Amino acid sequence: MQTQEALTERRSVRTFNAKPVPSNLIEIIIDCARHAPTARNVQPWDFVIVTKKETLKILGSLADNGRFIAESPCCIAVFCSDTKYYLEDGCAATENILIAAEDLGLSACWVAGDKKPYCDKVRDSLGAPEDYKLVSLIPLGYSLDKPVMPSKRALKEVMHMERY
Repeated sequence: MQTQEALTERRSVRTFNAKPVPSNLIEIIIDCARHAPTARNVQPWDFVIVTKKETLKILGSLADNGRFIAESPCCIAVFCSDTKYYLEDGCAATENILIAAEDLGLSACWVAGDKKPYCDKVRDSLGAPEDYKLVSLIPLGYSLDKPVMPSKRALKEVMHMERY
């Protein structure tokens, strides 16, 4: 798959079949995540890969808009140390995960983390250091069905040359 195709074809998927995600694909995805842009090359991120059903159920019960995590075969939790640009860096890593998953034939969904009331419980459940921030939870796997592309604003509506 080409980069542009992965970017434009990616959808948020919330239903997965039970097929496990191979560990070699998870490693490729995390390798792509760690190559994300990072302010001042701080690289504040760490990634927790969750595949145990009991833990996926816990995460699904904690994330108010991510109940479907419980039924996913895998979830990646993106944590960042509390640096000045942790959110920007963690979001860049999250986007790389989403695009890499699409490129590898997997589907995923970005479930918000930062500033959600469940962040500390997720952090504690996964054993991350207390000074780390949960940026996102990304359930991933093989999609049962790919959602239809939602309408997007036209390019000429959103692109401004030189001035707004």
